[in-house]
Amino acid sequence: EAKLANAGVEKKKKPARQKIEKLSAKVTDENPYSRLMALKRMGIVENYEKIREVSIMLVGVGGVGSVAAEMLTRCGVGKLIMFDYDKVELANMNRLFFRPNQAGMTKVAAAAETLADINPDVVFESYSYDITTVKNFEHFQGRMAKGGLNGKPVDLVLCCVDNYEARMAINQ
Repeated sequence: EAKLANAGVEKKKKPARQKIEKLSAKVTDENPYSRLMALKRMGIVENYEKIREVSIMLVGVGGVGSVAAEMLTRCGVGKLIMFDYDKVELANMNRLFFRPNQAGMTKVAAAAETLADINPDVVFESYSYDITTVKNFEHFQGRMAKGGLNGKPVDLVLCCVDNYEARMAINQ
């Protein structure tokens, strides 16, 4: 079962497919990673399996962030931690992967729900708050330092926000 976290509140949902414990390079219609593992066979990537050890923090799940989150999820990144304080609106449907029935949900909750359906192998964590307040920024920094897999620091922070104040906070 996929585990979705939204500001500390978890709910479980049955995944669209079973988790894949070990990546295989075998090309079959049932293997969602087979085309990506071809990068290893071609010598482009030495060890594609390591992607499952990578933790990424993504701030802003709008136009750029939702696409980045979807692609990272499809690639099978180990953990994706998302931050955004906005809600899904019907006006978002022309450019974001959200569904009309998700209107009114927080963007991070809707994203975690959608992405867990796409790839249940990824661990998702989501927080719906403004990272620029003192209290929230401290929590944000804590997740950056210990939010990765096994309590390690995250490997990469992606800034996908559309406001200057949040960009400055992320770059501190």
